[in-house]
This record gives sequence, structure tokens and C-alpha cells, in this order.
Amino acid sequence: MKPLFSLDSVVFSLAAPVNPDDIRIRTGEKEGVWQNGEHNVHVLVVKETESLEAVTKELRSALSESSLPALVTVDENDTPTGIITSSQLLAYYLTLIQNQSVLLRTLMDTMSEATTIVDSRNVVQYWNRAAENIYEIDRVQVIGTSLDEHFASESIRLLDALRQGTSVQRVYHIPRPDSHVLINAAPIRLEGDIIGAISIEQDITELVRLNEELAHTTAHLHTLQQEMSRFHAADDPFYSIKGHSASIHAAISSAQKVAQTDATVLIYGESGVGKELFAKAIHQASRRREKPFIAINCGAIPAALFESELFGYQGGAFTGAEKKGKPGKLELAHGGTLFLDEIGELPLELQVKLLRALQERQFYRVGGTEPITVNTRIVAATNRHLEQMVADGRFREDLYYRLNVFSLEIPPLRERREDLPELVQIFIQEYSVVHEQPVPRIASEVMQSLFDYSWPGNIRQLRNVIERLSILQENGVILPEHLPSAIRSHQAMESVSAYQPPVLSRPAPHVMFSPAPSGAERERIVAALARTYGNKKAAAELLGISRGTLYNKMKKYGLHEESFRWE
Repeated sequence: MKPLFSLDSVVFSLAAPVNPDDIRIRTGEKEGVWQNGEHNVHVLVVKETESLEAVTKELRSALSESSLPALVTVDENDTPTGIITSSQLLAYYLTLIQNQSVLLRTLMDTMSEATTIVDSRNVVQYWNRAAENIYEIDRVQVIGTSLDEHFASESIRLLDALRQGTSVQRVYHIPRPDSHVLINAAPIRLEGDIIGAISIEQDITELVRLNEELAHTTAHLHTLQQEMSRFHAADDPFYSIKGHSASIHAAISSAQKVAQTDATVLIYGESGVGKELFAKAIHQASRRREKPFIAINCGAIPAALFESELFGYQGGAFTGAEKKGKPGKLELAHGGTLFLDEIGELPLELQVKLLRALQERQFYRVGGTEPITVNTRIVAATNRHLEQMVADGRFREDLYYRLNVFSLEIPPLRERREDLPELVQIFIQEYSVVHEQPVPRIASEVMQSLFDYSWPGNIRQLRNVIERLSILQENGVILPEHLPSAIRSHQAMESVSAYQPPVLSRPAPHVMFSPAPSGAERERIVAALARTYGNKKAAAELLGISRGTLYNKMKKYGLHEESFRWE
């Protein structure tokens, strides 16, 4: 029996072939007789172009009460309780099917996703308004025709569902050069048999456009930053990485050495430590500095879009129209550096494709057939423990060893607290310029709180906190109440054991000392106290001595509390 999906189906498509000589119909009559072997069958005349709905109504009107048996309902005692004539039952069936047909049509046209339903012969049964808009094909042109007439067979995902019975979920596809969709397709089964297939396609063209705009803006920003780097410090691409601690200097020294090679670099570090800053500096210090630096965040791009972002796509893959398409990040970085940020977020199925491209130094665009060869240096970064992910089966071991040629670990801010005063000054001055206001003064209690905090978000979090403080400052002074609640609560928990500096009435960004004996050691102590706003704990760590030793040296050089003042 042929599967039906709509009451609009033409009745001739359901009819079995018949010998005209077996049919006797008087001219102008609506009824006749079919000689079926030895039996005569009463027939009703209908046009072959009539719809199933129309002929069902005609059949119902032609039925008499004696044509078919009626149905009698009985209770548990077999007592008759009601009667339904065959004509009434047929009317109920027709009403039910009509309601379901209207419901389905309304549902289809209400959906924002392009929806296509085909029967077992790949003939289109439903084609909603969203499909009309995406593909610019009116439903009158496509319903009742084979989908092969409108699209290349090898590009129709519905055929996989129809022929192999396979389903696909959120598969990225380019139906034409200016359209991008995510496809969900599945077979329609009735008692195990495939009677059709359905495809639901979400239009993500706008999302792709916004993503491309963001990529272009980011690339432009990178270009501007490279120009600024050459202008400010042509001889030191690492100038933008601030700090004088031993740990950050060790990281910079290692990065400077590997920058002179083409080795693949894997940068480890918590979120916010400045992994991308190091990646840019490595590129700017390399022989590839005149070529592009292209960054891609593996955790920020949907998995369905990542392949086209990395490898690009060949236009017209769905309709067969050959267009220029779009180059991917790997192609754009040819001769330069590709920075793969958050590499640990890359799904396993994409890790295989990335590994193949890195090993063979060539790849294919999505929908393309010609290999593209590139010479691109890879710098990857992650805040995840890739070794553990490899052990857990969440990251490919071969890709890990391909990326981990030279590992570079960036220390978190809590392990280089001596850099905090310098970073605070840099950021406070930066935001004072942005907000067009004088550089505010920072109360010593605020500096103590900043110094004692663990900074789980590292430099990024510090920058955000300083911007908040520069906005909330009152009369040119940043006070403890301006600190975020997380830092205030942390300071409260540490207040019992932590050293509390004296409350100063006029905090300022530098310290003025009264005359005292000269000497190199005294000058270093004075400089450390100036950088830490008089914070003895911070100054002692900066000098590499204990707080008790600092007090003894301050006493030795006459640097008592009353011997200096803040302005």
C-alpha cells in the first residue's frame, strides 16, 4: 500500500490500472459497473485529477444506510448503548484527517527552520515557508516533484535518511554561497519500513556573518596591535608583557628562544594569565613577523562551524554553483602563525582533521576537491590538563605530541605577587586616560586587599577590578568600599592573621621620605616601599627578605613610620 502524507494527493496516483472494456458507464452518468471477473462491482465516477479529500467526500455522500453495516456499541453486559453508521464513521475519519492535515500545515509554516518532507520515492510532500525563503523556490514548484530536480543528488542529506535509514544531527552545510545551515535529517518509519524522510534546516547565515565580522575586527585589531608593537618597541616584541618577577622573566626568556625557530609551541596557563600576549610576542619576534598572525578560539566557535572556520569552504557546494568561497584561518595564516587558543575544547572528531592537516601540511576546503598546501607555524594554548585528557580519552594522544614540541608555562598572578603593584599602576593609568579623568590615589588598605587576594581570574580579573575601581573612585581616591565583595570578604577572612598597615589620611600613588643616610641598600628599600605603597609585607616579598628583616633594616636606615609621609 502506498504511504500517504497529504489529503491533497491526486487520486489517480493511487489507482490501479484497469481495462476500459471492463467498465460500463452510461454517458453523463456518475455511477457505473466494473466487471471484476465473475463479480459486478458498483463504481462511482471521479476525475483522475481530484484530490483524496474531494473523492472521500463524494464517496461519503454516495453511501446509503444499507451500503455498509453500521456499528453498534454495547456495554459490559452486551446491552446495546449506541449506533454509528458507516457514513458517520467515514465522516469522523475525514474530519480527523483534515484536522491533522491543517495542524501539520500550520505547524510547518510556523516553524522558523526550513522543513522538507519527502516520500519513499524522494518526491516532496511538504515544503514550508522557511524553505521557500532559504532556497527561493516556491512550494508550488517543488511539491509533487522529485528533490533531485532542484538540487544535486550527492548533496541532499535526505537521501542518506531515505536510502540508508541514517539520521544526522546539526550537520553544517552550505546550500549556496550566501547561505549557511545546520541540518537535522531522519527517516520516517512505519512498522519498520521507511516510508519517507524529513529534513529540518536551521538558517545560521546571520550567525556566520557576525562571526566573520568578529573575525575581521579581531584581525584588524591584531594588525593595529602589531603596528603599535613595532612603533613602541621594535626591538622587543615582549614589551607588552609586564612584570619583573623571576617566574615571568623565565617564561619570557624561554619564549624569546623558541621564537627564533619554527617549532610548534604549546602554551599552558590558567585563564587570564596572558597566553595570547605570549603567542603574539612569539610571532613578532620570529622570522614570520611580516606575515599574518591569525587567532582562532577553539572554545568560542560552535563545533558545526569550526571546520569551515579552520579550513574554509568552497562556494556552491549544495547547488553545484562554483563560487570563490571563503578561505579558512589555516589558509589565511600561510607563511605566518596560527594561534589555536583553548585547544583543549576542540571536539575529538575535529582533532583528527586538525592532526591530518598539521602532519600533511595540506587540507581540503569544505565542499572542495583540490588540496591546499600551507606553510603555517602553530602556536596552541590551553588552560586544561591535556595529559589527563589524553589518559581519559578526551584528547588524541598523537595530536598532543604533535602540538607539545615546546611547552611554555605562564605563571598565575598569585605566584608573582611582586608584579602586582606595577600592574595596578599600569591599569589605573590606562583607564584614567580612557575615562578622561586624573589618576586616582589608592588607599593603602586597598593595596593590601589586592595583594592578599588569590586572583583566580589572573591578569584579566585584575584589569576588570581596576577598571571598576577607577569608575567608583570618589574625589580622586579609591577606598576599600569600592572593592568587589569577593575581595572584601576574602580580606575579612584573612584579617586575623594578615598584617594591617596604618590607615593613612592622604593616600597617594607615591611615597616621600625625609632625609636619611644614603646607600644602595637603603635606596632599594625605599623603591620597594614606593612600589608597594608602603605595604611592608609586599615590600619584603619584593626584596626577597622576611618582614622582620625589613623592619630591622628600616630601623637601621631611620625609615620609621614617623619618618615618612604619603602625599
